[in-house]
Amino acid sequence: MATTAGKRNLITDIAGMRVGQAQDAGVATGVTVILPEAPVVAACAVAGGGPGTRETDLLSAGAMVDRVDAVFLSGGSAFGLGAADGVMAGLKRAGRGFSLVDRPGVPPTPIVPGAILYDLANGGDKTWDGLAPYATLGLEAFNSADKDFELGRAGAGYGARAGQHPGGTGSASIVTTEGFTVGAIACVNSFGSVLMPGTNAYWAWPYELEGEFGGGRPPTDYSMDPEDWGAAKANPVLGQNTTIACIATDAALTPAQAQRVAQMALSGFSRAIRPVFAPFDGDAVFVLSTVSDAPVPDPLTVTRIGELAASTLARAITRGVHEARKQTGAVT
Repeated sequence: MATTAGKRNLITDIAGMRVGQAQDAGVATGVTVILPEAPVVAACAVAGGGPGTRETDLLSAGAMVDRVDAVFLSGGSAFGLGAADGVMAGLKRAGRGFSLVDRPGVPPTPIVPGAILYDLANGGDKTWDGLAPYATLGLEAFNSADKDFELGRAGAGYGARAGQHPGGTGSASIVTTEGFTVGAIACVNSFGSVLMPGTNAYWAWPYELEGEFGGGRPPTDYSMDPEDWGAAKANPVLGQNTTIACIATDAALTPAQAQRVAQMALSGFSRAIRPVFAPFDGDAVFVLSTVSDAPVPDPLTVTRIGELAASTLARAITRGVHEARKQTGAVT
């Protein structure tokens, strides 16, 4: 069952998947859009105590709509939920969305769930007058969607902080021997630290592939005080910390299976960040299944996908912070 990173080592190694990003340097914030080429099965799991989400109720069991057109991740706290308006505008222009009835003059409604992180206190000029910039950023991100995109200080991770280190946007992928792919993207604004206390090694180092986040390792005699949180944020404030993420796979998951994978993927947060899921974190992960014309996987295969989702998410989180640290000169 040997696995390798995908060609790009990005979530866009999933066929038909693109990602768009936009940021405003003056405001120090941004938006990331995950854009499949057609509606996809979706699920969401939330573990943080201070989440900010949109349209996640639609993903509950028994809801009428079981596919989504896009997912957005945004800075800006609750203001960032407005990013969906820009994404919906782009989808409407493309003629995409859900129609209860097919009637002339009645446009389909794009289904765009998403989540936000709190970057309002991380610098930048947040004193905008009138409407917040997120709808505009959402449309810009939609319009820029492509197979390749920037990691680190980009998109929703542009103004983020990961403990006492710069946060960022990260992505990773993995391909199994039988050919299905799992990809992850994460925007990291965590209270907890991704680095092991007193070292330059990341918590997720056992999952690293091909030196993707520097190859740092802890000393062989390393031990740790369970109460030592290392470079976590010193003075957390309710709602100011979050890691938001999206998993995609080309395995043909049912909505219930996607929900199980989302729940399993949550462990990827705890493999990369410590502490995590705190009362002031808004950690949430979406799962997308892009294929519907293949056999539904058996429970063991779903378990494998969930475990790969967790490890790939841990890598994506760490890559995002590592690239941001490189961009700010913290590592070379």
